[in-house]
Amino acid sequence: MSGKMKQRFAYAFGAFGHDAYYVTLSTYFMIFVTSTLFAGANKVDEAKYIGIVTSLVVGIRLVEIIFDPIIGSIIDSTKTKYGKFKPWLVIGGTVSAIALVVIYTNFFGLAVNKPSLYLGLFAIIFIILDAFYSFKDIAFWSMIPALSNDTAERGTLATFARFGSSLGANGTTALVVPMLAFFTALTGGKGEESAAGWFWFAVVIAVLSAGSALITAKFSKENDTILRTKGQSEKYNIIDIFKAIFMNDQLMWLAISYMFYAIANVATTGVLMFYFKFVIGSSSEFAIVGIVSMITGIIAVPLFPILVKKITRRYVFISGITLMLLGYVMFMTAGINLTLVIIGLILFYFPQQLIFLSVLMTITDSVEYGQWKNGVRKEAVTLSLRPLLDKLAGAFSNAIVGFVAIAAGMTGSATAQDITSAGIHTYKMYAFVIPAVLMLISMIIFVWKIKLTEKRHAEIVKELEIRYQDEAQAE
Repeated sequence: MSGKMKQRFAYAFGAFGHDAYYVTLSTYFMIFVTSTLFAGANKVDEAKYIGIVTSLVVGIRLVEIIFDPIIGSIIDSTKTKYGKFKPWLVIGGTVSAIALVVIYTNFFGLAVNKPSLYLGLFAIIFIILDAFYSFKDIAFWSMIPALSNDTAERGTLATFARFGSSLGANGTTALVVPMLAFFTALTGGKGEESAAGWFWFAVVIAVLSAGSALITAKFSKENDTILRTKGQSEKYNIIDIFKAIFMNDQLMWLAISYMFYAIANVATTGVLMFYFKFVIGSSSEFAIVGIVSMITGIIAVPLFPILVKKITRRYVFISGITLMLLGYVMFMTAGINLTLVIIGLILFYFPQQLIFLSVLMTITDSVEYGQWKNGVRKEAVTLSLRPLLDKLAGAFSNAIVGFVAIAAGMTGSATAQDITSAGIHTYKMYAFVIPAVLMLISMIIFVWKIKLTEKRHAEIVKELEIRYQDEAQAE
């Protein structure tokens, strides 16, 4: 196997573990909190502690988000014999994996017996987790422009990566219920889930995440070109960091568009398990979500390069949002009809990989756009915007899961029979209606403001190469 193919597969495996971790943190952690963490406490205290943990998670992630561009600048300024990305990929992957395992426990019973102490310790551990996860997340996705300047090769790398991440996230969704049941039974528990089941589930994901980061670091190689060597700035200050973002108009508009999409997406995916558990009345059927999302991802990702050649990234994005809106219509009208729900899942999940790749490649190309416009190349700072927005969306997802669980009565030992029609209405409003509106806004902004096409990027790269060659000759 050639070095280029090894790099592609290693990057795909890294994405596999990375997204398995992301969905475990952003979706299933709050389900663990609402269903298991405070088991044994009375209902009033349980609701209160769930609300506090939810607030802590959202607050910590929102505060740390403002530091992501600074983290990007630290990565951009890193100089080692291994490059600037690999050290942070390995360190961030290892520390965040350990922290994930820790938060999937009740801290030896402190959550119920000494909740105030638990909440203080939890806040510290979660801050550590979020910080090191940010280093890993930004380092991983920022590698794409460093591995190649060619749009086609970047597209190939991104396609491999997204194929891996689709398998990781959707595979986790498909396997979370049977894994919980398996580990629960293995540790002597009863029913479909237990604290021990959630703990060992987190251990598996943590090992996968850290191990895949090591593999990516071992087989990836930065590509030193004239654009990278001439465009790098030796020093960064806070003003320079944020100028690199706010003076890049294409990056900013794309970030705003993607923010609406990402929040809508995780708002729905974060509470889909509740649909099966409390509306349909069968948690075991939730595995269908993982199966549908995995199969649609396997089909959609390889189609991306083909569709881009035929209709460009712009229309891939627009078509994807349109299909997801149709999926929301199906969810709103399906009720307990599993066939209609599956159709809705197909419409909802099939475009997701195509939308992500369209956004990722446009953000990646904005590295050269920013270099062309502002004169300085900031790879990690620029690429930090996409993980930043995903973390913002993840924070909202955590908040929505906790809020919907409490508002709709979907906490603790509640069953489908306990949920009122008002509770189901509340659930659908926050899971489907509001996210659909946000996605429509995302599409309008993208169509209105994004002008950085594949053709324009190729022109910018040529202009930059000529500029630096002329400067070299003048020297």
